[in-house]
Amino acid sequence: MHDILLIVQLVSGVCIVILVLLQHGQGADAGAGFGAGASGTVFGARGATTALSRTTAVFAAIFMLNSVALTYLSTRTHEHHKTILNLAAEQAPMTKAPAVLAAPKSQNAPPNKPSGSGQPPAK
Repeated sequence: MHDILLIVQLVSGVCIVILVLLQHGQGADAGAGFGAGASGTVFGARGATTALSRTTAVFAAIFMLNSVALTYLSTRTHEHHKTILNLAAEQAPMTKAPAVLAAPKSQNAPPNKPSGSGQPPAK
């Protein structure tokens, strides 16, 4: 499902870019506002909503709805895919780690100094 929505997202985005590049800009009709050419048409200087602008609006709506769907799918919690490492960890027997043993004191070790006395040990 996620892959299909990603493909729809890419196709709709590319279509929007192509359709916007095919349309005339606002500057193309600037002369019509001053009485040139298109001001005498049935729909006035702006003209009718063209098929290109309608198609662009449809692809924009698809793009936005698809974005919401992809966001929902990516935030939804789902079971992660199991890998070989996860399966090996589940099958391995749980063993306790050995306890850490204290190192034996050597005979040449200095005697323990009492804390807080400030006096050197007596010899």
